[in-house]
Amino acid sequence: MIVVVNKYLLTKGFKGISLWPFVILKHKALAKDPVFMNHECIHLSQQIEMLIFPFYLWYSLEFLLRLVQLKNAGMAYKNISFEREAYANESDLNYFRKRHLWNFTDYLVENKKSKV
Repeated sequence: MIVVVNKYLLTKGFKGISLWPFVILKHKALAKDPVFMNHECIHLSQQIEMLIFPFYLWYSLEFLLRLVQLKNAGMAYKNISFEREAYANESDLNYFRKRHLWNFTDYLVENKKSKV
């Protein structure tokens, strides 16, 4: 993981983004926030297991599908399976020890486990 801090690379409302192998942060202090960094590391794992490019394609298509379903960009973002997994487990700093391959698929369909 390579951490880059640049407030100009991110649009309003975004504090950080994972673009393998980079984690781009709006503010340097975020690099010291273990929960925030765990969230971004979950995304890096998702990207690696999907061989990078397919992750971005799936993420984009799922966002568009959720946008059509929910008619709200913020809600669509929060309901992407990758985001649901990351938000649901960001506070568990040991999550990587028990996370199984393609775990985000458990969050494709809304259920009690995937509530964010």
